[in-house]
This record gives sequence, structure tokens and C-alpha cells, in this order.
Amino acid sequence: MVNEPKPGTLYIVGTPIGNLEDMTFRAVRILQSVDIIAAEDTRHTGKLLQHFQIKTPQMSYHQHNSQSRIPEILGYLQSGRAIALVSDAGMPGISDPGYELVKACVEAEITVVPIPGASAVITALSASGLPTDKFIFEGFLPHKSQQRRKSLEYLQAETRTLIFYESPHRLRDTLPDLETVFGSDRQIVIARELTKIYEEFWHGTINDAIAHYQKQEPQGEYTLLIAGISATKPQLTETELKAELSAMIKQGISRSQASRQLAKDTSISRRLLYQLALSIELDAEL
Repeated sequence: MVNEPKPGTLYIVGTPIGNLEDMTFRAVRILQSVDIIAAEDTRHTGKLLQHFQIKTPQMSYHQHNSQSRIPEILGYLQSGRAIALVSDAGMPGISDPGYELVKACVEAEITVVPIPGASAVITALSASGLPTDKFIFEGFLPHKSQQRRKSLEYLQAETRTLIFYESPHRLRDTLPDLETVFGSDRQIVIARELTKIYEEFWHGTINDAIAHYQKQEPQGEYTLLIAGISATKPQLTETELKAELSAMIKQGISRSQASRQLAKDTSISRRLLYQLALSIELDAEL
């Protein structure tokens, strides 16, 4: 559109997630033409602007100053300035505070225009070999193991492909939690350094992934893709699972054997089922 950018408009501009050749012509033109670029990290974005010879002034907008910046940016927009929002990589607003600014603009009836670009979620999914027709993106998991497992347990019966972001220094802690909740045989694809020189897609089971990264030092940013549970497997609630385990235990089957058998029937982690089996015994003793 030859009349872009329009005054008083916020442009959500996608930038490369690694390879600078993924920058679109439209994104370059918008960044050259707006009045201000709101950047997550002005130093990082400065390198991108320098590469494409873009001289538009920047202002910082990140999670630590978003609350004070939003009224300021709204004021600029309402006075007729055109502003582009960029993150360090990919589409702004995905797992970053860009969402809050967009929400504020929508509420203030300010026009928001997306300029599509690369996204690690879609890039990883497209080449993963896992089902792409239905999927769930959960962003970054909680840092602490107990909270992480609790978040994962809500997804243990999910049939859609699951996608998470993870940092290299937490990957080795996250993989065992995935095994505890989803089981050791669940298929996982681990994508790292997408579109960069050392781009890699690792395929295997969660158990294999744990063994692999005990030998391999995690490096780069990771996107984890996990196969959903088979739709042919029964999807039981925790109450129903306890009832199944209790019935088997009353028949004289050990907690370990009952957990192993039910894990095969449901594709739910044997460890998680064993914990439920232990809680049944504790409940009976109270």
C-alpha cells in the first residue's frame, strides 16, 4: 500500500528470528517510514536497523518499563505519529509485553496494523514432522520444577501438538519433568537456533532426549514440540484414574504393576500414576 504508514497507527512489525534474509520488504519500508520505533532492546534492534540502513529514531519498550511507556506511546499515536513496535526477534506480542500495548491501543480505538514476519512457533512446527492441523503454544514454562509439573499436568491428556519455548540453562531440568507427566515414550522434537547457521531439529522420545542432553551441552534458544496423546487412548480424569488404580490394587496387583498397566492403556506417565497410587493408600490410612 503506497500510502503506508498512516498517521496515528501502531504497526506490529515482525523481524528475523536469526537469518537477516527473512526480513520482508514491507517491514523495511515501514521501519524506514514511521516516526518512532518502539524496540524491546534498542541496542539489539540498532544492529538490525544499521544493516538495512534505517535511520528512524528508537525508544525502548520492554517488560520493565511497559507500564510507564504505554501512556507515552498512546500520546504520540493520538497526536498523529506513526509508531512501529518490534521485539528482539519474531512477531511482537508473542511471549513479550507487546500484547499490553496492543490491548491499550485497541481500547483507545487506535488502529493497529500487523506486518507479518518470522515466528519460531510456526517455523519449528512446519518442519517438526508432528501434526500441524491442531496445536497449542504455551510459551515459556514456569522456572520452578513443582510449578512446571503442575502446568504440564493440565496438558497430559491433550491430543494436540504441544509447543513450548525453553532456555538452554533450564532444558536439562525441564526434560525430566516432561517425562514425569507425559511418560518416557512420548515423541518430542527439539528445535534450536532456528534459521541460523547451527539450526538443528532433534527427533526422538523424551527419554532419549534426556540421555542426549546428558552428553550434549544445551546451547542456543530452544523450541520444544511434543506429540499429543493418541486420540484412541481413553482420556480419564484424576478421579477416574484413582478409581482404576484402586480397583486393580484391591485385586492384589501391586501399585507399581497397576501404574505400569494403566500407563500402557492411557499413555499417561507411569511415574505420575504411581504417585496417584501412593495417594490412594495414604487416603485409606487417614
